[in-house]
Amino acid sequence: MTHVPPPFDPELAAALELINGMISPGLTLDEIAEVRQGPGIQMLADLDLTMGGTFEVEDRRVPGPQGEPDISLLICRPAAEPAGPRPVIYHVHGGGMVIGTNRVGVDVPLAWAQALDAVVVSVEYRLAPEHPHPAPVEDVYAGLLWTADHAAEIGADPERIVIAGASAGGGLCAALALLTRDRKGPQPIGQVLMCPMLDDRNDTPSTYQMAGLGVWDRTANETGWTALLGSRRGGPDVPAYAAPARAEDLTGLPPAFLDVGSAETFRDEVVAYASRIWQAGGVAELHVWPGGFHGFDGFAPQAAVSQAARGAHVVWLRRLLGV
Repeated sequence: MTHVPPPFDPELAAALELINGMISPGLTLDEIAEVRQGPGIQMLADLDLTMGGTFEVEDRRVPGPQGEPDISLLICRPAAEPAGPRPVIYHVHGGGMVIGTNRVGVDVPLAWAQALDAVVVSVEYRLAPEHPHPAPVEDVYAGLLWTADHAAEIGADPERIVIAGASAGGGLCAALALLTRDRKGPQPIGQVLMCPMLDDRNDTPSTYQMAGLGVWDRTANETGWTALLGSRRGGPDVPAYAAPARAEDLTGLPPAFLDVGSAETFRDEVVAYASRIWQAGGVAELHVWPGGFHGFDGFAPQAAVSQAARGAHVVWLRRLLGV
């Protein structure tokens, strides 16, 4: 079988040339520490998350999983007087399970929150390989519990929580939806899974097609999943709360928005997951953006396809929230 990759969108291809001068698509385990210390993380720490005074921003320590350390939540509330309790975007950051903070990618839900008059809560979770599964998803679940229990305190409506994340954050959101369904915890009204990292087996046609291309290829994917799961990666006993593609039962989940690029590693696992939600009688909207590489709208937000993707997020959220 040949593995000819689909073409990148021309605007995105031009951006990718510049990106690949700084970022290799094939992250390895011994490069994780160096990437964590890179300039990008410091730039995120210096961002104006108030969006010019639109939001009041607070970092808060809250209880983590039982017997584990506290976790950090970044809470961004619109500064304007509310008409009533606001919906919540509960955000889980990306970074392949191995890098990142609760500021990574938070500009996306903040833009939604500006349009929708919503509160953003972004959770920081422990990273692999120092903290393998189930530490990340349990931290994410603990943050959701706090958010639902203290919604009134932050001017939010506990009945209107949307969970959202990109890449590893999208995978953790999918796992969170399964976990809180099974534990009968807080029930989000929707899940936004942007290019989510769902399948530890790393063996779909798109993983082979995109080897060595884009910003997160098959080698990097193996690195992330091995950091999270160790020797269990790809084996028979990987739990769905680690790799949601392993879930046998996708019934009873909140409506899902899933999107992914046609020219990226995760394409086929995302399409398969959406199909399985439909097959289980669930609600899902799927977008496969032509020529998109992994995380294209974050790396090249001005490209036409990126603008279309970001617009689709807001349209779906408006419909979900009725605003």
